[in-house]
Amino acid sequence: MEYEIAVLVGSLRKASFNMQLARALEKLMPAHMKFSYANLDIPLYNQDLDDAMPAPVAAMKELIARANGVLFVTPEHNRSIPAALKNAIDWGSRPRGHNVWQGKPSGVIGVSPGAAGTALAQQHLRNILAAEGSPALTTPEVFLQMREGMFGADHTIASPETRAFLQAWVDRYVAWMEKLAG
Repeated sequence: MEYEIAVLVGSLRKASFNMQLARALEKLMPAHMKFSYANLDIPLYNQDLDDAMPAPVAAMKELIARANGVLFVTPEHNRSIPAALKNAIDWGSRPRGHNVWQGKPSGVIGVSPGAAGTALAQQHLRNILAAEGSPALTTPEVFLQMREGMFGADHTIASPETRAFLQAWVDRYVAWMEKLAG
């Protein structure tokens, strides 16, 4: 069976470390796992638009709704999640009764230049996902510090040790997501 994973990268930056990580994780996935990247460059959530949802928001919600699972790849901004990611989560939970996160298995990972990686952002994100009814993989946790040469030009992880570490996380996420997604 083929599984679709909606990937939400919390950084909008063109040279995003987290987009590089997402592309590297995609290469570590088994062939039956398909990544579909959500566009988070969407208008700010406004309840007045619940009945006339902007097209980019509707497309994002449709992608998440049809996916078997979600993968959040996020930087840490001011010791929390980036505004673009929070905005996407807000849109995805609205209007009441149309929450695309409910029951959707989620994985959370990220990379940052800081020594603690994205530990606090991941903690906050897991709290938000719990409130929205999205079960998030809790272990193993991955807090990556960005290093020069971490990613190859071909979207691979340069270090064999880091690649093996991330492959173990991917294997755990895949098994867990398949179990929950059915």
